[in-house]
Amino acid sequence: MRLKPQYLFALILIGVLLLAFAVGTILNASKSGKAEAKTAPASKAADPTVQAVLTPEVAKAYAVTIRGRTESARSVVVKSESAGVVASAPAIEGSYVRKGAVLCRLNVDARQATLDQARASLRSRQLQQKASADLAAKGYRSQTQVLQDQANLDAAAAVARQAEIGVEQMNIRAPFNGVFDKREAEVGTYLAPGQSCGTMIELNPLLIVGDLPETDASKVRVGANATAQLTSGETLSGRIRYAAREADAMTRTYRVEVSANNPNLIRSGLSASVRIGTGVGPAHLVPLSSLVLDAKGRQGVRYVLADSRVAFSPVTVLEETPQGIWVTGLQGPVRIITVGQSYVSEGQKVRVGVAR
Repeated sequence: MRLKPQYLFALILIGVLLLAFAVGTILNASKSGKAEAKTAPASKAADPTVQAVLTPEVAKAYAVTIRGRTESARSVVVKSESAGVVASAPAIEGSYVRKGAVLCRLNVDARQATLDQARASLRSRQLQQKASADLAAKGYRSQTQVLQDQANLDAAAAVARQAEIGVEQMNIRAPFNGVFDKREAEVGTYLAPGQSCGTMIELNPLLIVGDLPETDASKVRVGANATAQLTSGETLSGRIRYAAREADAMTRTYRVEVSANNPNLIRSGLSASVRIGTGVGPAHLVPLSSLVLDAKGRQGVRYVLADSRVAFSPVTVLEETPQGIWVTGLQGPVRIITVGQSYVSEGQKVRVGVAR
């Protein structure tokens, strides 16, 4: 069958277009391959540039920092041992008093008369015992009578001593050096045995107490040095006197107490930042901006190895200072990447520029 001229022309045109398209594709692929071959060595040579600083390893004192508060070393409610009406209250509320100072004095009433009678009886028994001993020495008194007179003298001395104690109990005294913080009985108040005259607190030494988290509890030892920075601006230094072995059931923290000298009688109840020494160990001072997170979400730093490859090491922050942060987790001198650390990955080769 013979094709019509218009059909033959269309087939020839389609064949020419297909041939032209195939030739163009081959030429473009060849040019692209040559371009890649030319640019591959160039890209391989262009390693990224970072800035790094050589950070030495130094020995640093480790510490744990917690929030705390000041507390009195002792707080005692001073109570009456006898019954009576308060006759005088010489101690001023809120004042510093010495051990043995009278806080409240009760009315002696008939106790003084009882004491006078006991003392008179004691003097009588003393004279009687002396006379008996003299007569026994001359042979006019039996030994049994001498022993009886001595027993009577001892009994009179005991009664007199009991009367003296009864009178002395009218004076309610401070049990230690401290502050008479709160008065609870005024002149004219009747106090029964066991009722309170007031509250004494001991402020020197002063306690700074806080709560250690579970992660730091094992680091603290009794006797370790500690420093407390108070909200009032004062600084106190002392030592750990107590570290709890059992955690609080609610907070899962451990109570710790620091005993510090307090000659200025700083008040109880002030908030404080407590820094507790936990030993000495290796550490590195790195810029805060050098901290990054790796693919696992760990906080650390990237540094440059001797073969110019990047490595990552997780670190633990010890302390933040104006000069940088102290961290642990690195070993020996390390070239810490300070610029470009977020744009390189572990194992990548880099060029190191001069850190400014």
